Amino acid sequence: MARLRMSRSAGALLLLGLFAVSACRDTGGGEDAFFEVGGKLFVFNYRVATARYLVNLNPLRPIEAGQTAVARFEDPAGGDDIEVRQAIWPKLSKTTIESPPVRCVVKDRPYKVSIRIEGPEGKLLQSIETTITSSENQDLLPDRPLVVGPFYTSNPDLAGRPDGKLPGEDQATCPAAT
Repeated sequence: MARLRMSRSAGALLLLGLFAVSACRDTGGGEDAFFEVGGKLFVFNYRVATARYLVNLNPLRPIEAGQTAVARFEDPAGGDDIEVRQAIWPKLSKTTIESPPVRCVVKDRPYKVSIRIEGPEGKLLQSIETTITSSENQDLLPDRPLVVGPFYTSNPDLAGRPDGKLPGEDQATCPAAT
Protein backbone atom coordinates (compact mmCIF):
# COMPACT_ATOMS: atom_id res chain seq x y z
CA MET A 1 0.00 0.00 0.00
CA ALA A 2 2.83 2.44 0.86
CA ARG A 3 4.48 1.62 -2.44
CA LEU A 4 1.28 2.47 -4.35
CA ARG A 5 0.93 5.79 -2.53
CA MET A 6 4.52 6.71 -3.38
CA SER A 7 3.91 5.85 -7.04
CA ARG A 8 0.85 8.12 -7.15
CA SER A 9 2.83 10.94 -5.55
CA ALA A 10 5.68 10.46 -7.99
CA GLY A 11 3.22 10.36 -10.88
CA ALA A 12 1.51 13.53 -9.69
CA LEU A 13 4.88 15.32 -9.40
CA LEU A 14 5.88 14.15 -12.87
CA LEU A 15 2.59 15.34 -14.35
CA LEU A 16 2.92 18.70 -12.59
CA GLY A 17 6.49 19.05 -13.88
CA LEU A 18 5.44 18.30 -17.45
CA PHE A 19 2.61 20.83 -17.20
CA ALA A 20 5.01 23.49 -15.90
CA VAL A 21 7.47 22.86 -18.75
CA SER A 22 4.76 22.94 -21.39
CA ALA A 23 3.32 26.15 -19.94
CA CYS A 24 6.66 27.89 -20.54
CA ARG A 25 6.55 27.35 -24.29
CA ASP A 26 5.10 29.97 -26.62
CA THR A 27 4.94 28.45 -30.07
CA GLY A 28 1.85 30.05 -31.53
CA GLY A 29 1.60 27.46 -34.25
CA GLY A 30 0.81 24.02 -32.91
CA GLU A 31 2.15 21.10 -34.89
CA ASP A 32 2.90 23.34 -37.90
CA ALA A 33 5.12 25.72 -35.90
CA PHE A 34 8.48 26.73 -37.30
CA PHE A 35 9.81 28.19 -34.02
CA GLU A 36 9.24 28.18 -30.29
CA VAL A 37 10.25 30.83 -27.78
CA GLY A 38 13.39 29.53 -26.10
CA GLY A 39 13.85 32.48 -23.76
CA LYS A 40 12.56 35.99 -23.18
CA LEU A 41 13.60 38.74 -20.79
CA PHE A 42 14.48 42.36 -20.27
CA VAL A 43 18.22 43.04 -20.34
CA PHE A 44 19.34 45.86 -18.06
CA ASN A 45 22.85 47.06 -18.88
CA TYR A 46 23.86 49.11 -15.87
CA ARG A 47 27.17 50.21 -17.41
CA VAL A 48 25.53 51.99 -20.36
CA ALA A 49 22.17 52.75 -18.66
CA THR A 50 19.93 50.86 -21.12
CA ALA A 51 17.07 48.39 -20.98
CA ARG A 52 16.11 46.19 -23.94
CA TYR A 53 13.74 43.35 -24.76
CA LEU A 54 15.44 40.10 -25.78
CA VAL A 55 13.70 37.03 -27.25
CA ASN A 56 15.35 33.79 -28.39
CA LEU A 57 13.57 31.65 -30.97
CA ASN A 58 14.49 27.99 -31.34
CA PRO A 59 13.77 26.35 -34.71
CA LEU A 60 11.48 23.32 -34.66
CA ARG A 61 12.23 22.30 -38.24
CA PRO A 62 14.80 23.15 -40.93
CA ILE A 63 14.89 26.85 -41.76
CA GLU A 64 14.42 28.03 -45.32
CA ALA A 65 16.76 30.74 -46.63
CA GLY A 66 15.13 34.15 -46.78
CA GLN A 67 12.88 33.86 -43.72
CA THR A 68 12.42 36.96 -41.58
CA ALA A 69 11.25 37.55 -38.01
CA VAL A 70 9.20 40.71 -37.51
CA ALA A 71 8.81 41.48 -33.80
CA ARG A 72 6.52 44.13 -32.33
CA PHE A 73 7.33 45.08 -28.75
CA GLU A 74 4.95 47.09 -26.58
CA ASP A 75 6.58 50.44 -25.79
CA PRO A 76 6.74 50.69 -21.97
CA ALA A 77 6.80 54.49 -22.31
CA GLY A 78 3.52 54.40 -24.25
CA GLY A 79 2.94 55.19 -27.89
CA ASP A 80 3.31 52.94 -30.91
CA ASP A 81 4.80 49.47 -30.71
CA ILE A 82 8.51 49.14 -31.50
CA GLU A 83 9.07 47.04 -34.63
CA VAL A 84 12.23 45.08 -35.31
CA ARG A 85 12.85 43.13 -38.55
CA GLN A 86 15.53 40.51 -38.48
CA ALA A 87 16.80 37.99 -40.99
CA ILE A 88 16.73 34.38 -39.83
CA TRP A 89 19.94 32.57 -40.69
CA PRO A 90 19.43 28.87 -41.56
CA LYS A 91 22.67 27.60 -40.03
CA LEU A 92 22.22 29.18 -36.58
CA SER A 93 20.85 27.09 -33.73
CA LYS A 94 18.67 29.99 -32.54
CA THR A 95 17.54 33.45 -33.59
CA THR A 96 17.90 36.28 -31.09
CA ILE A 97 15.72 39.35 -31.47
CA GLU A 98 16.65 42.43 -29.47
CA SER A 99 14.81 45.74 -29.29
CA PRO A 100 16.44 49.14 -29.31
CA PRO A 101 16.72 50.71 -25.83
CA VAL A 102 13.38 51.26 -24.09
CA ARG A 103 12.33 53.47 -21.17
CA CYS A 104 9.83 53.14 -18.31
CA VAL A 105 10.01 49.37 -17.70
CA VAL A 106 8.02 48.51 -14.56
CA LYS A 107 8.56 45.46 -12.37
CA ASP A 108 5.94 42.67 -12.55
CA ARG A 109 4.01 44.23 -15.44
CA PRO A 110 3.58 41.98 -18.51
CA TYR A 111 4.47 43.70 -21.80
CA LYS A 112 3.09 42.31 -25.07
CA VAL A 113 5.34 40.90 -27.78
CA SER A 114 4.10 39.74 -31.20
CA ILE A 115 6.38 37.95 -33.63
CA ARG A 116 5.61 37.14 -37.26
CA ILE A 117 7.73 34.61 -39.10
CA GLU A 118 7.63 35.48 -42.79
CA GLY A 119 8.79 33.46 -45.78
CA PRO A 120 11.06 34.84 -48.54
CA GLU A 121 8.10 36.48 -50.33
CA GLY A 122 6.69 37.99 -47.11
CA LYS A 123 4.04 35.28 -46.63
CA LEU A 124 3.08 34.69 -42.99
CA LEU A 125 4.41 31.30 -41.84
CA GLN A 126 3.80 31.59 -38.10
CA SER A 127 2.54 34.10 -35.57
CA ILE A 128 3.72 34.08 -31.95
CA GLU A 129 2.08 36.08 -29.15
CA THR A 130 3.72 36.29 -25.73
CA THR A 131 4.51 38.66 -22.90
CA ILE A 132 7.69 39.63 -21.11
CA THR A 133 7.69 40.65 -17.46
CA SER A 134 10.62 42.35 -15.76
CA SER A 135 11.78 41.36 -12.30
CA GLU A 136 13.06 44.91 -11.71
CA ASN A 137 12.02 48.52 -12.29
CA GLN A 138 14.10 50.42 -14.79
CA ASP A 139 14.72 53.20 -12.29
CA LEU A 140 17.52 51.07 -10.84
CA LEU A 141 19.62 52.12 -13.84
CA PRO A 142 21.82 55.21 -13.67
CA ASP A 143 20.60 58.44 -15.28
CA ARG A 144 23.45 58.36 -17.80
CA PRO A 145 26.00 55.77 -18.90
CA LEU A 146 28.66 55.11 -16.27
CA VAL A 147 31.32 54.87 -18.97
CA VAL A 148 31.95 56.58 -22.30
CA GLY A 149 34.15 55.86 -25.29
CA PRO A 150 35.88 52.75 -26.54
CA PHE A 151 38.10 52.43 -23.44
CA TYR A 152 35.27 52.52 -20.87
CA THR A 153 36.35 55.89 -19.50
CA SER A 154 34.33 57.01 -16.48
CA ASN A 155 31.59 59.41 -17.54
CA PRO A 156 32.72 62.89 -16.40
CA ASP A 157 29.05 63.95 -15.99
CA LEU A 158 28.80 61.47 -13.11
CA ALA A 159 31.99 62.45 -11.26
CA GLY A 160 31.45 61.95 -7.53
CA ARG A 161 28.18 60.06 -8.12
CA PRO A 162 28.98 56.33 -8.11
CA ASP A 163 25.27 55.44 -8.21
CA GLY A 164 24.89 57.31 -11.51
CA LYS A 165 21.97 59.41 -10.24
CA LEU A 166 21.97 63.13 -10.97
CA PRO A 167 19.98 65.55 -8.83
CA GLY A 168 17.46 67.52 -10.85
CA GLU A 169 17.99 65.35 -13.92
CA ASP A 170 15.10 65.96 -16.30
CA GLN A 171 13.45 62.54 -16.25
CA ALA A 172 10.93 61.66 -18.89
CA THR A 173 7.47 61.10 -17.52
CA CYS A 174 6.52 57.45 -17.59
CA PRO A 175 2.94 56.21 -17.68
CA ALA A 176 1.58 54.83 -14.43
CA ALA A 177 1.91 51.07 -14.07
CA THR A 178 -1.29 49.29 -15.01
